[in-house]
Amino acid sequence: MKTRKIKTVIEGNRVVEGAGVKLKRILGFGDPALTDPFLLLDNFGSADPADYIAGFPWHPHRGIETVTYMLEGVVEHGDSLGNSGVIKSGQVQWMTAGSGIVHQEMPKAYQGTMRGFQLWVNLPKKHKMTRARYRDIRAEDIPEVKGPGYKIKLICGEYGGVSGPAQEIAAQPWFFDVKAEAGAEFTLNVRPEDTVLVCVFEGKGYFGKDKKQPVLPGQLAVLGEGETLACSASDEGLRFLLLAARPLGEPVAWRGPIVMNTEHELKVAFEEYRKGTFLKK
Repeated sequence: MKTRKIKTVIEGNRVVEGAGVKLKRILGFGDPALTDPFLLLDNFGSADPADYIAGFPWHPHRGIETVTYMLEGVVEHGDSLGNSGVIKSGQVQWMTAGSGIVHQEMPKAYQGTMRGFQLWVNLPKKHKMTRARYRDIRAEDIPEVKGPGYKIKLICGEYGGVSGPAQEIAAQPWFFDVKAEAGAEFTLNVRPEDTVLVCVFEGKGYFGKDKKQPVLPGQLAVLGEGETLACSASDEGLRFLLLAARPLGEPVAWRGPIVMNTEHELKVAFEEYRKGTFLKK
């Protein structure tokens, strides 16, 4: 079987979003075709509440799914569907914006380093205007698959006969949190038709057989074609997000929090938001 090689490594950029949240945008600047159907990946983390406490006040989304994964910390959320609550350490919020949702995400001051990720997954054209949905996923509901020297938290997708709790997701993605012991070497089977991305956030690792290019914390590697992914952890160990899904291969019209297929659809969405007709029943 063919082992995937690194196609490119993306470093990302420091940005300020929302009402003043400092974060690292790893995806979201380049050609969306390279990482299709994954559009944006933000990595937030700080021990200083001033870097994040202003949060993300009420704002709209349409045409995508947003996934918030809290490694450490607490975020309060509310939305136009009437959902409200908190996302705590180890928990996930999976929101299907579909035809339209308005929500807010407001981090709370945390003793320690608040850190986590937000991922945007594109919706295929036929699901762009689907009904909005929201799911809270508790840490204790996320199963693990273990292998020699590694373990995988399965948030969405199936591996080794075990399925993650995020079900009925349009792109049928994998969203895995993989942790490897120091010096561990292992191979994961991946779906050959998928875009496969790895984002390292602890330790350092190599992906592929040659071990020439280390992937460091805050970097994302886009993998080439193949059916297997060879992983090697450094002496510091390794922890990374594994993201995989079949590319949609559809045109992307994207402005701010809304992602559609055409500029006309974007114009309609923003006009509806201004007129107060954005939310659908």
